[in-house]
Amino acid sequence: MEWYTFGQMLMHIRLGQKAATPDGRIVLRTSAGLLWQGGRMDGVFVEIKDYLFSDLWRIYEDEASLKESHNRDFLERREREMLENQYEEQRWNYMKEQGGTRGE
Repeated sequence: MEWYTFGQMLMHIRLGQKAATPDGRIVLRTSAGLLWQGGRMDGVFVEIKDYLFSDLWRIYEDEASLKESHNRDFLERREREMLENQYEEQRWNYMKEQGGTRGE
């Protein structure tokens, strides 16, 4: 079983997966964002606050989370495309500021 810090968990959790702390707090990654599961915050979007950074998280999937993962490949591909487009736009702007496309 692998444990992650909050930042590491954010980098590794995939759509439809859940992450839990040892004390039982659970979040679910959906296409809309990271949601609390169970307890008084059930269904509320996670607000990143300082106390979350000192927690350890374990990532897993269960039957309830599988419905969120049905379009995982498509949505993750779309996320990558958006990131690539942002990168290329920033790269283009940087190259323009530098006076051309030196080095290519």
